[in-house]
Amino acid sequence: MNLAKNIRNTALRVLQNEAEAILNLKDYLNGDFEACVQHILESKGRVVITGIGKSAIIANKIVATLNSTGTPALFMHAADAIHGDLGMIQSDDVVICISKSGNTPEIKVLVPLLKRLGSVLVALVSNTNSYLSEQADFTLNATIGEEACPNNLAPTTSTTVHLALGDALAVCLLEARGFTSEDFAKYHPGGSLGKQLYLKVSDVLGNNIIPKVKEDANLAEVIVEISGKRLGATAVVDRGDNLKGIITDGDLRRMLQKSLDIQHLKASDIMTASPKTISKDEFAIRALNMMRNHNITQLVAMDGDKIAGFVHIHELMKEGIV
Repeated sequence: MNLAKNIRNTALRVLQNEAEAILNLKDYLNGDFEACVQHILESKGRVVITGIGKSAIIANKIVATLNSTGTPALFMHAADAIHGDLGMIQSDDVVICISKSGNTPEIKVLVPLLKRLGSVLVALVSNTNSYLSEQADFTLNATIGEEACPNNLAPTTSTTVHLALGDALAVCLLEARGFTSEDFAKYHPGGSLGKQLYLKVSDVLGNNIIPKVKEDANLAEVIVEISGKRLGATAVVDRGDNLKGIITDGDLRRMLQKSLDIQHLKASDIMTASPKTISKDEFAIRALNMMRNHNITQLVAMDGDKIAGFVHIHELMKEGIV
């Protein structure tokens, strides 16, 4: 029991330490941060992010975030840079160097080489009195009180705040560029996230024959239409082929439970009038949200005033966006 309590206390202490350090970053956002964002926006080059050890891992993540949100970026390991990788840097590039201390031997070797190339240098550091900060054109201040590690040694809080500040930089650039969800979809075409951003209702309609009956169709005709088209529902239309309602297999079951006099029932007696519809040009994720909000399993997809088909939750599940 004591062990479990100690584990929880330690975890809470770590989370509290790192959460407070991130909140403290608000006090360190200054003119250098704003000028850095502005310079990247105006730059014709890319953002190159470098670091060593745990900082290199954080650099890789920030690079991935920038690339996915419209800012071209690449990673360069600080140790590899002095063994040939400096060749990837162009004079118009902005180089962000991540380091907790800003005084590591690799950084002291690398910085003069970067300055010689003429690239703008940004220091993302937890020590603003460091060699790296003094040499940089802009300093992104990620000062922390102490690491979450009880020995104040293992990079924990420092890497967390570096990552958070990198996210802040990326989102500032995203908003300044007017980067939209449609732009985001271009860079995320795969997986469920990509499909949420680009899959349209028309993409999941397939070539199904549209089930529909006239308002005066009898019960047998309704059942044959629902069963034959295998979509679990049928549209009800008037003589001008305009949508008037929808009948689902659930509607049929509920109707049979209520009434034994079914011989004279017509489609108009059973249907749900003014059913939920969606344009075939809408995103499929919106169709899913509508189904969830209204606790239904299908929508009538419309092409203007005409029925384009039915979109069913099972089709959305097959596409992996549920």
